[in-house]
Amino acid sequence: MEQIKQYVEQHKQRLLDELFDLLRFPSVSADPKYKQDILKTADFVAQKFRDAGADNVEVCKTAGNPIVYGEKIIDASKPTVLVYGHYDVQPPDPLELWKTPPFEPTVRDGKIYARGACDDKGQFYMHVKAFELMMQTNTLPCNIKFMIEGEEEVGSSNLSIFVKENKERLKADVVLISDTSMISMENPSLETGLRGLSYLEVEVTGPNRDLHSGVYGGAVANPATILAKMIASMHDENNHITIPGFYNKVIDLTDAERKALNDAPYNEAEYKKDLEIDELWGEKGYTTFERTGTRPTLEVNGIWGGYIGEGAKTVLPSQAHAKISMRLVPNQSSQEITDLFTAHFEKIAPKSVKVKVTPHHGGEPVVTPTDSVAYRAAQKAIAESFGKDPIPTRGGGSIPIVALFEAELGIKTVLMGFGLDSDALHSPNEKYDIYNYYKGIETIPLFHKYFAELSK
Repeated sequence: MEQIKQYVEQHKQRLLDELFDLLRFPSVSADPKYKQDILKTADFVAQKFRDAGADNVEVCKTAGNPIVYGEKIIDASKPTVLVYGHYDVQPPDPLELWKTPPFEPTVRDGKIYARGACDDKGQFYMHVKAFELMMQTNTLPCNIKFMIEGEEEVGSSNLSIFVKENKERLKADVVLISDTSMISMENPSLETGLRGLSYLEVEVTGPNRDLHSGVYGGAVANPATILAKMIASMHDENNHITIPGFYNKVIDLTDAERKALNDAPYNEAEYKKDLEIDELWGEKGYTTFERTGTRPTLEVNGIWGGYIGEGAKTVLPSQAHAKISMRLVPNQSSQEITDLFTAHFEKIAPKSVKVKVTPHHGGEPVVTPTDSVAYRAAQKAIAESFGKDPIPTRGGGSIPIVALFEAELGIKTVLMGFGLDSDALHSPNEKYDIYNYYKGIETIPLFHKYFAELSK
């Protein structure tokens, strides 16, 4: 551990400068106008693999954004870790809410503010630098393969094809991912599961054109009003989702599982203060940890229709739209839930409008084993680095490829993230603590060390 700390301390400014260079690339996968920036980011990552000592580095073309691959095989008889991450980021909008430009990383109070600082550039780059550290100190104890993609934020549609076509190249004993969070640096944790996802867009159409709201209002259905009513009807008075069959395959936690989950440190007053809200909202009968990690949800991610420019324009809109995501729990299927939503949305639409549902992408929920060699290696690594055992938690987000890796490669995943829930992922002013960045670089080599030892 002392050798690791010395290396990080000796190179800390360079380690930070390199991350800043990576964060300056506006690698937004959702918007085609950033395509050239995506390609430049992939090339940058590939070069950093080479600089760190990786072999067989390749920017692999796909039908969409490239996947960057690299490896270091020191001994075929030793265990192999496949490191996954993504270099693409969410759109930075709305830009006016950023205190500093989203692609010009800025440090305030020991935190890096930039789009992708935590999700996932800051976190996957820790692995590149940890690999460099092990190579430079001649302490690499196992084989490493890297696969860093550029479409995670838009559903990883081409990754499944790449994985299926490269099973031999990607052969490994475990997948290691840092794209999740900890409770806090004082209370380190390891996520033992992730929710799945069904993401779709809905469209409600009324008249064949926008209408004068004075001339036609009250006689013609307003698609914006209808859409609002339809969406509102999807939760009952207990905030329970009303889509028939939605909960059919949901398995409730046992009393022991609920107790273990809720034993994690939690301060509701601080939680509300951080978000500047007066009251929490959610499914009746469940705690915050249960609502965000073990229960399915339905959320509106965006809604629009009619005139939204400056000033007033009295129109009855022809159309209204919304983007909706549903987080899923074990046993739920993203395709099945998408089908249930579509059937329900079409059924509840009044005859005064026409509706359309367009699925975008989805992913399956996963639970990772806590008795595996890899999980125990992560526990030991965090315990040594932080001075206390990590708390097992359930993640509320989704990483669809975790289920893909298990289905296609037959290997489990360890979710060893160093972000915080308060890091404003997907929001303006996304941040990542410099301390967390360095701590990740210090902890990751310990995972490889213990994984190699426990695998014997």
